[in-house]
Amino acid sequence: MSISLDQADRDQAISSICRYFQENFPDGMPVDEAGRARLGQLGAGALLGFLLQEIGPLIYNQAVADVQERLVARVQEVDIEVHQPPFTYWQSVDRAGGKAGGKRRDRSR
Repeated sequence: MSISLDQADRDQAISSICRYFQENFPDGMPVDEAGRARLGQLGAGALLGFLLQEIGPLIYNQAVADVQERLVARVQEVDIEVHQPPFTYWQSVDRAGGKAGGKRRDRSR
């Protein structure tokens, strides 16, 4: 399963992420001696919180819509899966050799 965003949501998410970095790292990301970005535990936690609050609902809502779509499709198939044909009593009696209701009562007494 892959998660994808429509173009408008993707553009807005990218814009929001860019703003987050501009406001939280106005001088750019800190780097280590090798020139790699260094975020640290506090920064990573703040970024995670931002992503969960800002973009998490978008993904969650899409997942709910996907599940809802699948449930609607399944509910529409319930009648096919559990359908029982009516008026089958006499068909089963005829297949069993014409004996309705199991034992017959003796009416000669």
